[in-house]
Amino acid sequence: MKHIDGFSKLTKAEKIAWLCDTYFPEVENASALFERYQNADAELQKLHDEFIENTVSNYYLPFAVAPNFVINGRTYTVPMVIEESSVVAAASRAAKYWQTHGGFHTEVLDTQKTGHVHFFFHGEKADLTAFFARVQPLMLANAQPITANMEKRGGGITSLTLEDKTEALAHYYQLSATFETLDAMGANFINSCLESFADTFRDEAERDPLLQGKYEVVMSILSNYVPNCVVRAEVFCPVKDLKIAHLEGETAARKFVQALAIANADVYRATTHNKGIMNGIDAVILATGNDFRAIEAGAHAYAARTGRYKSLSDAWITGDTFHFALELPLALGTVGGLTNLHPLVKTALAILEKPNARELMQIVACVGLAQNFSAVSSLISLGIQKGHMKMHLNNIFNQLGASEDEKKVLTAYFKDKTVTHSEVKRELEKLRG
Repeated sequence: MKHIDGFSKLTKAEKIAWLCDTYFPEVENASALFERYQNADAELQKLHDEFIENTVSNYYLPFAVAPNFVINGRTYTVPMVIEESSVVAAASRAAKYWQTHGGFHTEVLDTQKTGHVHFFFHGEKADLTAFFARVQPLMLANAQPITANMEKRGGGITSLTLEDKTEALAHYYQLSATFETLDAMGANFINSCLESFADTFRDEAERDPLLQGKYEVVMSILSNYVPNCVVRAEVFCPVKDLKIAHLEGETAARKFVQALAIANADVYRATTHNKGIMNGIDAVILATGNDFRAIEAGAHAYAARTGRYKSLSDAWITGDTFHFALELPLALGTVGGLTNLHPLVKTALAILEKPNARELMQIVACVGLAQNFSAVSSLISLGIQKGHMKMHLNNIFNQLGASEDEKKVLTAYFKDKTVTHSEVKRELEKLRG
């Protein structure tokens, strides 16, 4: 029977036992499926168990580094956590290329984050506007216990406005607030402020005969769309110095610019193009304990900010100079959350020499740009599969159970050949006679 009541109240061993009995009744010692990835350090395992609910095991991903990222004249080794073959290699390759062509240049354009109290009002807009003008200072004052520590560090609430959204949805309004959260991502801080605003709004509205019974607060929540928390990364070099595989100079620059123009013209291409950017970005986000789902959502919304989904990056030629740039929103933190708990997150931030949030924004953007440079370079020259499948070769070996000696022979064989699963399988069978 697959239905179970009170699962969360079971011990970890009881949860595993239920899973084994329910889904793996024919598997001998099925508990090993979960137990083999438990950490031998009981204290460390307890820490992992408490990150989320109903933990039954750990799920491991490779922790790698990409060296040689020169960003604004400073060299970084960037930690990356990802399962997809070729991503770290592509980022490293682009970093090494631009290391000798001036490095990456970055700028944080803004660091404001946004949240809203969403509500409906069935009354005269003039009454609501007058009410807000009266209670807005009180909302800010009542949130002071929440904001005091943040304000001491130089952050806090930067604006609180009333927004009329009735054109999009009848009777719909927002209290829209912006925040500076410094080195914290700030989700809990922002949501606490918003809920305080909503409480003050309700309390005061109940005392106002022009609003009483005419409003309904629906929810208070930060937004992961942060168009005012944006970073820009760029590389550039003389057109004559650009070299992409067998393409050089003007030919390489022209084809690269054409590829970016296609990504800006066609949503099908733009989606895959931006996914490639996020390959690199998500890997650093994971390594540094940030929320890759929030970053993904915000980045794709930003790509569609003009009303049409487009590339997050752009390339152009000015005079005799090739330019390639990326601009995207990144609401990141280097304090709080997993950054203070997960040992490997602490290690990742140490490798990056303990950046603040603005510095981390710039590093992450450069990895996204590097990833995109490698992907587009492959597409316009040798094709994406040659490099990707070479990196995937070891995964195929492991799937087919190849020995270390067989891997050496086949790696040499496929050095100048196209890699496919079927071809590798065929050559392995031939090798085995």
